[in-house]
Amino acid sequence: MEKKRLIGHTEAQLKAIAKNLGMPAFTGGQIARWLYVQHVSDIDEMTNISKKNRDILKQEYCVGAMTPVDCQRSTDGTVKYLFPAECGKTVETVFIPDGERATLCVSCQVGCKMGCKFCMTGRQGFHGHMSAADIISQFIAVDESDRLTNAVFMGMGEPLDNYENVMRVIEILTADWGFGWSPKRITLSTIGVLPNLKRYLDECKCHLAVSLHDPFGPERLSVMPAQGAWPIQDVIDLIKQYDFTGQRRVSFEYTMFAGFNDTKAHADALFRMLKGLECRMNLIRFHKIPDFPYETSPDVIIENFK
Repeated sequence: MEKKRLIGHTEAQLKAIAKNLGMPAFTGGQIARWLYVQHVSDIDEMTNISKKNRDILKQEYCVGAMTPVDCQRSTDGTVKYLFPAECGKTVETVFIPDGERATLCVSCQVGCKMGCKFCMTGRQGFHGHMSAADIISQFIAVDESDRLTNAVFMGMGEPLDNYENVMRVIEILTADWGFGWSPKRITLSTIGVLPNLKRYLDECKCHLAVSLHDPFGPERLSVMPAQGAWPIQDVIDLIKQYDFTGQRRVSFEYTMFAGFNDTKAHADALFRMLKGLECRMNLIRFHKIPDFPYETSPDVIIENFK
């Protein structure tokens, strides 16, 4: 019988596993530190747990971290990893160095349900949620794991559509028994899944990035079907109910499409939409994909828009 994975469980869950196996609850805390502080790959490396208890644990469980099956390295230091997921397919994870910052761009779903027409992941369709174990493996198994300073949930998938697993990973990243990161080191990107967006804003202190791309509803709907379920104005109205003047930051992602969303009328509409909200706007050059009619805006247009 295939063994269950320890990785991806919180300290409370690991304590429950330990108690269920007849061990003291504090053993679960020891396991958590071996997994998330020491990054062990085998239960036998958990040397402050008795051999008897390690043997009991090994009967049903393994560490269970996934390792990449491929990677591509760029001359600028960026590394693109290919990780296996439990469903049998693969996802991308990208390590991005930038001076003293070392950011990991992680995936949370295999494919995506949202169907944004300018996104290659959206064209793949949806093949499944990634487990917390698969998501946290991306942090542990990259070669640069010890160098990481920041994380962005901006890889494949919509994080707020896999809310429970993503939030469990954020707990592991920010807990004292886990990675011990400040929430300020983590950014979650979303198109604006309203029910779970409110939960995220209420329950989490990490940064937020919103894929906006067009302030006009009908235009946004033509390239982002999710606009029909969660209109961007409703998303902005919700965000404005929260305080972003302190340590938590909100930013908006805006991919520039030539002749589509790069006019002064669009810039004026964005100004009106976001007025009064302490935020950042990231203007993004579009990388051309097949069967999508738009090119990226010329540099001079992007500068004028800015």
